[in-house]
Amino acid sequence: MLDALECGIVLCGSEVKSLRNGKVSLAEAYGRVKEDEVWLIGCDIAEYVEANRFNHEPRRPRKLLLHRREIKRFAAQAYQQGLTLVPLKMYFKRGRAKVLLGICRGQKRHDKRETMKRAEARREIGRALRRK
Repeated sequence: MLDALECGIVLCGSEVKSLRNGKVSLAEAYGRVKEDEVWLIGCDIAEYVEANRFNHEPRRPRKLLLHRREIKRFAAQAYQQGLTLVPLKMYFKRGRAKVLLGICRGQKRHDKRETMKRAEARREIGRALRRK
């Protein structure tokens, strides 16, 4: 991770209720810049059971609230250098939902292979210890 920025998020009522219950998954989420706006795509906020027909769509794109200068500096850097906007965590601050958005560099193919080798070695050690 190279840099992080706190930003607001546009939510509807049932999303806020579900978020307060901790029913959110940022596992496959990422940020995308479209027409001078930043959107959170792939974030899964589960439906709120008591909302009935006023419920929200769980995986809809959500707009992130940033100042124009932050969008230009932060998102342009991601676009030009081939970096990715990744949501690190979602939380409440003074009653408002916030997203900590990080700008991250992806791994190269050789880095991924090295990580996979280390993980496999750890698994083998764990198996050997269990077998004794």
